[in-house]
Amino acid sequence: MRSQAKVLTLADPRYMLSGLALTTALILSQSLPGFAQVNPETTTAETTQALPGAVAGRPLTFADLAAQVSPSVVNITTSTTVAERTMPQGIVPEGSPFEDFFNDLENGPGGQPRRSSALGSGFVISADGYIVTNNHVIEGADEIEIEFFPGDGQPAAQLPATLVGTDPNTDIAVLKVEYDSPLQFVEFGDSNGVGARVGDWVMAMGNPLGQGFSVSAGIVSARNRALSGTYDDYIQTDAAINRGNSGGPLFNMDGEVVGVNTAILSPNGGSIGIGFAMSSQVVKNVVDQLQEFGETRRGWLGVRIQDVTPDMVSAIDGLDTARGALITDVPAGPAEDAGLLAGDVILSYDGTDVADTRELVRMVGNSTVGATIPLQVLRGGEETAMEVTLGRRETDEATAFPASEEAPEPADAGAEMLGLTLSPVTPELVEEFSLDDRPGLVITDVDPASDAAGKGLTPGDLITDAGQQAVTTVEELQARIDNAVEAGQTSLLLLVRRDGNPRFLALALEDKTDSE
Repeated sequence: MRSQAKVLTLADPRYMLSGLALTTALILSQSLPGFAQVNPETTTAETTQALPGAVAGRPLTFADLAAQVSPSVVNITTSTTVAERTMPQGIVPEGSPFEDFFNDLENGPGGQPRRSSALGSGFVISADGYIVTNNHVIEGADEIEIEFFPGDGQPAAQLPATLVGTDPNTDIAVLKVEYDSPLQFVEFGDSNGVGARVGDWVMAMGNPLGQGFSVSAGIVSARNRALSGTYDDYIQTDAAINRGNSGGPLFNMDGEVVGVNTAILSPNGGSIGIGFAMSSQVVKNVVDQLQEFGETRRGWLGVRIQDVTPDMVSAIDGLDTARGALITDVPAGPAEDAGLLAGDVILSYDGTDVADTRELVRMVGNSTVGATIPLQVLRGGEETAMEVTLGRRETDEATAFPASEEAPEPADAGAEMLGLTLSPVTPELVEEFSLDDRPGLVITDVDPASDAAGKGLTPGDLITDAGQQAVTTVEELQARIDNAVEAGQTSLLLLVRRDGNPRFLALALEDKTDSE
């Protein structure tokens, strides 16, 4: 059976590999055809410029860069107390002569808590000892030890580190060590600029598989990768990254940190040339907040949003392409205070065009709490300039969007249209589906061959808006359908709530049927 590739953080215990760790090297071989013969001792600026572009763009060696930045890269060892584990009942009968033997295997001698160690990497960002690493490297650790690259002026032994702050959303943590002399440090570069473009050379440093300080090199393979987080902005690289590299720096050729090595895509836990480093543009903002506050303080707009899909474009007046972020809900908060409404499409934020919801979330999260931000909003076919004063996501979001209950099984039939069986909200349906008191049309059945089924609609969903207008009766929905058909639209935009969570979707009007 073929193995499935998986994205795993590099401290994952599944990265236990047998044998020796593989290292990578960049070789310009004189024996390979097509490579220019270059003598580093005689090469001048003039001769380098005369070399073919494919060769002139390659560094002849990474040695100088490695020597420059190595003193700022650190190995991290963490220790954690693992609680005593109890033997599952029934494996060894109580009173059996083998009971003590199996308890020792499970819990360790005497059944006492055990110490567990883990390895990772990091890098120094200030002379007074601030260090950046991944959150998953130090999460849950009781003790954190920092080992510096050996050399003049470097600490001769491991130093204990204290935790300054963490951000699980971006998997970043900041540590602090105390030392009687200034430490060598590196600075963040522009991960959106020259040096971090697709095809640019990069160099990774860290402690792969516990082998100690190690260097690998490659290029930027792709940009703006998302794995699973809200604020993901990963640089993909083919520089060799393995377990123990987590939290280590990804350098551009100027010795600036453009990413923090975090995860790899691999079917077996080892490097196959697909590694991910969180971009410095994200990391630097998080680090600044952790240093200042010990926590993150992200801006919050106070809306639920979703992407505008191509099939929605014809259903939204004034929109020519799938762009922007479509607002599905506006609870009490900054957006409501600013006058934003469900159905509005945010086209630009602080003067920057919004491509999709992911981009908007990142821009808002990187904004200062309390800042007043200009927006360009599409409403009713017209673009409108608005301003919103941001709240703080960490404290305001949970209050505005409390967790909702699960929806139960379907109810009785009603009128049929758009491949849906619909009924106005009644006390019986409220009880049947655990709905709130919000008016609308309850979906009680879905034609499995309809566009509605293909879009994921299920019994218990509540339609509150059609064509960006509220609907509470079947007649009102039919009127919205007729208006859309007369306007030449091929789809109708619906606002659907499930478990209290709203979402827009566009249904094809070909499924239209007469109401009963």
